[in-house]
Amino acid sequence: MSRPSTIAIDGPAASGKSTIGALVAQRLGYVYLDTGVMYRAVTWVALEQGIAIEDEASVTALAERLQIDVVRPTVDDGRQYTVLADGQDVTWEIRRPEVDRGVSPVSAYRGVRAALTMQQRRIGQKGRIVMVGRDIGTVVLPQADLKIYLDATVDERAARRYHEILGRNEPTEYDQVLASLLRRDEIDSGRELAPLQAAADAVVIDTTPLTVEQVLERVLDLVNGWQVEC
Repeated sequence: MSRPSTIAIDGPAASGKSTIGALVAQRLGYVYLDTGVMYRAVTWVALEQGIAIEDEASVTALAERLQIDVVRPTVDDGRQYTVLADGQDVTWEIRRPEVDRGVSPVSAYRGVRAALTMQQRRIGQKGRIVMVGRDIGTVVLPQADLKIYLDATVDERAARRYHEILGRNEPTEYDQVLASLLRRDEIDSGRELAPLQAAADAVVIDTTPLTVEQVLERVLDLVNGWQVEC
């Protein structure tokens, strides 16, 4: 390969990893997989089926039997991909505030992570993929060719998520979004299993002062740099 075949992009919520991951995959002609959508899908279905998010055993059983597929966009409505949960299109439903509030506990459950990690790893091992999440470089694909960790201040991330929600014409308050992110950061970074952290060999990029185009340029420079070194 003249370029990295597996690219792992990690980072906290609203750090820009999903946007950048999709753009990088598009530029390279790679598969794009945001692993967070799989945890969001489990959370959404649990809420829809009346399963308490606090019921770890039931949520884990759901994750083990739920068929989640992530495919290229099937509708031209601005989506980066289509997420199917047992065949149902849940692409936008999994972005609702109630899912935001429930996804971190769900993603911390050992059985849920085991069930979804197996699917993610199998897909990643095929190569030519940009995989985005919170533990890709540390757990899912520790041997990824290129590992990147995107970060930003919590205030900047809250502003991004706030405007994203408003852009979907959904009611929200900035303070609520900020509180949700702070809680999520605490859970993601403090959990015993696969905590959110940059891999030791990841390149860390602070996206706070950068535009999407500037972050994309830096990541593509890393891809090209890997090509030169290898």
